Amino acid sequence: MSEQTVELVAWAEQDLELLRRVNVPEMKRHLGGPETEEQVQARHQRYLALPNGQMYRVALPGGEAAGTIGWWVREWQDETVYESGWHVLPEFQGRGIAVAAARQVVAITRADGRYRWLCAFPSVDNPASNAICRRVGFELTGESDFEYPKGSLMRSNVWRLDLHPAQAAG
Repeated sequence: MSEQTVELVAWAEQDLELLRRVNVPEMKRHLGGPETEEQVQARHQRYLALPNGQMYRVALPGGEAAGTIGWWVREWQDETVYESGWHVLPEFQGRGIAVAAARQVVAITRADGRYRWLCAFPSVDNPASNAICRRVGFELTGESDFEYPKGSLMRSNVWRLDLHPAQAAG
């Protein structure tokens, strides 16, 4: 599986349709199932106004949308960290697109520089997302229960990547 070149394009008003395309049972089976149209609209507005992070459309050369990825700031185990999450449309899966996009998010959050860790929390039952974490260089640190979606517990792997390895060694 070779890694594809992708461009991360800042989330924009026209990306609502892409959000609808990833809101299908096969894409949301590890995240509690599809959201209602009202929930998708609300998520889109949150993505447009993300105060401490950025959502992106993952675009192939030529501009075709292949998925979504983003990063945001959260509290995890009494520490402020970056978190990332992604979706790749079914017709583009298995081509290294998520890995290429995630590596760009690593570079972006490393350049932002405020926090040491970039974390990802894919479901323990999601082998593809867990493989992406491994390929990007995240370290598996354990499992945890998350309430996602609201009212439902999801068992997730806890992955983290040290954005400041030189500081840790020095």
